Amino acid sequence: MTQLNPQQVTEKYNELDGASFIRWVTDAYLQSIGGSLTESNMEELSSEQHAFLCYRYVMDEVMEGGFIQLIVNGYAPYVLEGPFPYVVKREWGTAASGTDAKLLKDFSKLIYEVKKEFHKHQQELLADMSEEEFMALYEQLEHLNELGDDFLDDYQEKLTPIVAQLILRTI
Repeated sequence: MTQLNPQQVTEKYNELDGASFIRWVTDAYLQSIGGSLTESNMEELSSEQHAFLCYRYVMDEVMEGGFIQLIVNGYAPYVLEGPFPYVVKREWGTAASGTDAKLLKDFSKLIYEVKKEFHKHQQELLADMSEEEFMALYEQLEHLNELGDDFLDDYQEKLTPIVAQLILRTI
């Protein structure tokens, strides 16, 4: 498991906004395992660290190009097929309280819906494609595109500080 300096983490938490803090922490995770996640170094991160890295990929990819981009860029197996949706619902949702817990559980439902859409349209999403074909996916897979908008409109702003706090609690 990758260890970070608790004092430095607390300082960064107080210094950075939630998204920047999550990126700083997950960059440290990636750096500690050689710069990128591979099959051979996956076990060097704890399940919590994997969940935080998954959230970072969701946050960055969806902000840039929606869940379609997250899937086309190859993150679907890690984010959607791994334990991330369950961790969000059970572990993060249990660690939070009140409206935060409800938000996390609702976010988990959104991720499960994205997973369902991924399975339904897996062939189109994973095919080799030109830039034009990629852009056409946003019209062809309207529901999946809307799920990305839902994340940005309904979850990202409120959820990111909660995830940052969860990271701080685990250090």
